[in-house]
Parts: sequence; C-alpha cells; structure tokens
Amino acid sequence: MNFNVRYELYRAYFERGLGNFCACMDVAPAVLGESMRYSLLAGGKRIRPVLFLSVLDLLGCDHEKELPLALAIECIHTYSLIHDDLPAMDDDDLRRGRPSNHVVYGEANAILAGDGLLSTAAEILLEEAGRSARHLAAAKVLAHAAGVSGMVAGQSADLLFENREGTASDLIFIHTNKTGRMISAPLTMAATLAGRDPAPFTRFGDTLGLLFQLTDDLLDEQAAKLGKTPGKDREEGKFTAVKAYGKTRAAEMCIQYEQTCHAILEELDADTEFLHGVVELVAKRGL
Repeated sequence: MNFNVRYELYRAYFERGLGNFCACMDVAPAVLGESMRYSLLAGGKRIRPVLFLSVLDLLGCDHEKELPLALAIECIHTYSLIHDDLPAMDDDDLRRGRPSNHVVYGEANAILAGDGLLSTAAEILLEEAGRSARHLAAAKVLAHAAGVSGMVAGQSADLLFENREGTASDLIFIHTNKTGRMISAPLTMAATLAGRDPAPFTRFGDTLGLLFQLTDDLLDEQAAKLGKTPGKDREEGKFTAVKAYGKTRAAEMCIQYEQTCHAILEELDADTEFLHGVVELVAKRGL
C-alpha cells in the first residue's frame, strides 16, 4: 500500500476515535471542555498516535484494541503544546495555523485546559493498566516519558538556556527530552504490548525525535509551514541547533540522523517499510 494512503488510514482512524472521545467528554464548566476540545481537535499529522498504531500492526497486534492508549498519548502531547505556547513559556500566539489556546480562552483557562488533558491521560492510563501486566508496563513508559525524567525536564532545560550559550550535550539533552521522549514512547509502548524487546524501537524513536527537532529548528525562519510564528525561536533567544551549529551544519546533521534511523530499521526483524516512510516524512520537513 502507498505510504501516504496508509498514513492517512491510521490518521483518519485516530481522528474518528478522537472525535468520539471529545463528543463524550462531559466537563464543567463548559469553557473548560471547550478549551480542551479546541486544542485536541486542531488537527495536525498525529505522528505520535500513528507511530503507535502502525507499530502495533507491524508486530502483529490489533491496533483497534489499543485506541485508548493512543488517545492518552495525544492528550499529553496536546497539553504540552498548550503550555508551551503560554506567555511564560514560548509565548506564541499561533499553533497549527490558528490562535493558540491562551489567545482564545485566556492564560488561566489555557493552563487549566492543559492540566485537564494531563489528568485525563492519567485516568486513561490507570484504566488501561488494569488490563494486563503489559498494559501496566506500557502505561509506565508514557508516564515516564512525559514527566520529570522526560518532556518536563527537556522543557525546563529549554527555558534555562534561553539567551545563554550551552554545549552540544546540553542541546542533545533538550532535544532528547523535550521532543524525543514523546516520539520514542509510542514505539516503546507498542513493542512492550507485543512482548517484543523494546530497546531497538526506543533507539529508533530517540533518533527520530532528534531528527524531528532538528528539522523544527531549521524551519523556525519559515515556521508558517508548521502553523507557528516565523522566527519565534530566534526572537526568544532559544538554544537551537541553528544557533549552536549554523544552518549548514544543522542540515548536515539532519541527513546523518535520517541515515541512522534507516539503518536501525534495517536491523529490525520486521516489515519496517512504513516506518522508513515516516523517517522520510519527518526529514523532508526541513527541505
């Protein structure tokens, strides 16, 4: 099957599930539910749930039985975007081509919408963890990736190095945790549910996460492509790959990470054609 067609099938399946989930969301006051749905239903590539669903299929699992975990992944990702856009964080008024949550609903409601999505993800994980030991392990993977040993630590370091010079290892720490953990987590979760060694899938996901963030750094000057404010990282004094290495070297590093991703996939005992396509999709964002 053509990569784009297959990707769209996964994405469309997830969007239907997300739409049903949001329709059943019973939240009061109404503004809280509205603000949560506003960001959840904003669209996008849905690369994290697509990775999760596709690797489940790749490893012989029924992805339709694991939709709740895919929803938890997206709830956590969306909460992080809402908080990331806040004036106290990256201070961005655009997300996915439309006003950020805090612009529409105000800063306080945006904070609570993010809190609500994180809490909702926790509820889903607790419910799914009771299904089996593997589901408990998968839930722990996501909680760890989202927390102080993952995404939160990366976001903190990202703020710490605003308008400061850092080292290459500092930049790797930021990229690995702020972006990479929530890209590798869906892969690790799927392998865990399938009873497979998660290590190579985690390694692939970590490398794909670095590639993803490098392309983001390169695209900052043309961030309208990503539905964000152009030049925002430079304006905020963010410690990015472009700032650390320059555009030429950053672009070369993208090629290196892309090649490493493909090499890891070649070592896996599975049909990884679709994942090769995901690597190319991520890499081409920086062209």
